[in-house]
Amino acid sequence: MIYPTIDQLSKGEFNRYELVIGIAKGARIVTDEYVEMRARAQKMIENHETEKPLAALIDPEYKDQKAVKIAIAKLERGDFTLVRTED
Repeated sequence: MIYPTIDQLSKGEFNRYELVIGIAKGARIVTDEYVEMRARAQKMIENHETEKPLAALIDPEYKDQKAVKIAIAKLERGDFTLVRTED
């Protein structure tokens, strides 16, 4: 990971381990969103609701990048936030 740096992502509040765990959970969310998006698109095609190909019905960000990279971008943009839970 070259950009953004770990310090930029964590803003000094989280250590590397917490950051990795948070990004992994974010990547899981991204993967689930992609699976749902693909299922909806396939259902639309099967029901003849659209003439578009499957690839055109899926968000390009999800189609062209890996889940971890998307999760990092979402964390940097503020779409995802890290929350420390007290044990």
